[in-house]
Amino acid sequence: MPKQAKKGDYTAKDISVLEGLDPVRKRPGMYIGSTGREGLHHLIWECFDNSLDESLAGYADEIRVDLLPNNQVRVTDNGRGIPIDTHAQTKKSALETVMTTLHAGGKFGGKAYRVSGGLHGVGVSVVCALSDYLRAEVCRDGYLYVQEYSRGEAKGPLKKSGSCKQNGTSIVFAPDPDIFPDIEFSWETVLRHLRQQAYLTKGVKILLSDQRRADKPQYYAFQFMGGLRSYVKHLVADAPKRHEDIFYSTAEKGDVQIEMALQYMDETEVLEESFANNIYTEEGGMHLTGFRAALTRTLNNYARANDLLKKESDNLSGLATREGLVAVVSVKLPNPQFEGQTKAKLGNPEVKTAVEKVLSFHLQDFLERNPRQAKSIIEGCLLSARAHQAARIAREMVLEKRSVRGMSLPGKLADCISRKPEESELFIVEGESAGGSAKQARDRNFQAILPLKGKILNVERVRLNRVLSSDEIKALIIALGTAIADDFDLSKLRYHRVIIMTDADVDGAHIRTLLLTLFYRYFKPVIDHGYLYIAQPPLYQIKKGNKISYAYTDREKVELLKKIDGQPTIQRYKGLGEMNPNQLWETTMDPQNRVLLQVAIADAAEADRVFDNLMGREVILRKKFIQSQAHKVKNLDI
Repeated sequence: MPKQAKKGDYTAKDISVLEGLDPVRKRPGMYIGSTGREGLHHLIWECFDNSLDESLAGYADEIRVDLLPNNQVRVTDNGRGIPIDTHAQTKKSALETVMTTLHAGGKFGGKAYRVSGGLHGVGVSVVCALSDYLRAEVCRDGYLYVQEYSRGEAKGPLKKSGSCKQNGTSIVFAPDPDIFPDIEFSWETVLRHLRQQAYLTKGVKILLSDQRRADKPQYYAFQFMGGLRSYVKHLVADAPKRHEDIFYSTAEKGDVQIEMALQYMDETEVLEESFANNIYTEEGGMHLTGFRAALTRTLNNYARANDLLKKESDNLSGLATREGLVAVVSVKLPNPQFEGQTKAKLGNPEVKTAVEKVLSFHLQDFLERNPRQAKSIIEGCLLSARAHQAARIAREMVLEKRSVRGMSLPGKLADCISRKPEESELFIVEGESAGGSAKQARDRNFQAILPLKGKILNVERVRLNRVLSSDEIKALIIALGTAIADDFDLSKLRYHRVIIMTDADVDGAHIRTLLLTLFYRYFKPVIDHGYLYIAQPPLYQIKKGNKISYAYTDREKVELLKKIDGQPTIQRYKGLGEMNPNQLWETTMDPQNRVLLQVAIADAAEADRVFDNLMGREVILRKKFIQSQAHKVKNLDI
């Protein structure tokens, strides 16, 4: 029973009322997702989105983002400039109202913006609240107006400060170190995001500079007149293609502006990206649903009309028509309905109908005008359909084998006693020798060991039915408990720490890369939820008398040697099997001492390209990657 409250314990004085931007500073995660690196960069996106809204409305054709010294950022556009006249309700300038008031802006029923990405109206005010310093400069009607802020409050009145030749807005801000533990912006993160936005906003010039180091400034300019056609060309890059021309379509249905582009690669993976008002909808939504439905129906209609499908029952499935597909769908509409705080999914039903109609009409026209390319696309889909049928049979055999054994686990697996996934660990170990050592070293209460025999299959180069013919991969699938492909179920994962533990040499690195490729292609949710790790075994044992130390890098070895007088004994570990169980436990497996690297994917499209380059069929791409990255290798142990 709950404790009985005494009279007067809970009264009006216990109710906190947060005024102005206090709620943002009190609970920043509610507004920007987190106070980590993602939330930090969200400050830039909020300022940039305001400028982008001016561009989408047709008033700005150039946006500039500058990373400045002292962790400052400047975002500038040549739009209309934020209004500076007095707001009737707040009795402050419109600029100060926008900067210091939640849910104040030109996107709430007014006519200033027909299409907008910043729908909650909290964007720039949140930046103001979470910045130690912010300076707003507005050019309107030939004059420059300036006002400074700190942590959500104006430091002084709006001032007229000279003249301007053109209209526009410039925001300079420095994130508050009391809110963000790390206030250093990532050049690569900003570069990727702004390049993507340039593709999505055809013709708009986006300038980016990094001026934090005076001796090494960096400058980029993006302007893509081809829009999403240029974006798909960038995504497919040098990958082998099933047909020559990129399909591109743009149209307007009612209030919905639609832009789409696609091309088929001679590969098995699928890359679909969808956007609503330039916001990346990670979970898709009605626009992607409409796209997929129209794609499958149109390809089936064309194939049947041209005798490329022999039987009435031979309809191509959605999976078959999407294999090898690289597609981008972008819609712009006045009142998007996003599901969830993160705007990850678009819910407007009218968008599904609009996208279906546009794609059906334009794709049919593309296929009829390009019969040779159309035949190549359909033949690729038919090949995919046959491969999916073979994969289904192979997948059922794996599951049936598991069922016949009464859900038995692979014989080579040394399982742990615990049946609670949240406290269980699976070490995937290279070779029987290291596996034997790990089995002796482990704490069998919560640590399971799965030794693999040699190098597993490179799944980047083969289809699923070939993947399922590998005994090592089948053992891993059954050990994980999740099944694979269409049957994958993350809730059945038996271990919430899956740890890749390989030798610290070139062969170990290769095996680790093969396993990472397998997880990225077929068990990606395991990575997305933070369940995949890489163990860090030591490279050296340094012994002087009875004192033993371990070095995990060459630099660490040098630092340790500086602290030791005389000549210690140094052992270089070539493999995990060279360590006795006690050494393996205390250096690599003991939760109290070990170092684990959590595998994370910051940019899925970039990761996809890297795996293609490293593990795909195109040798020239791998050669280019090695040549471009070779300077980063300090010590190669072959």
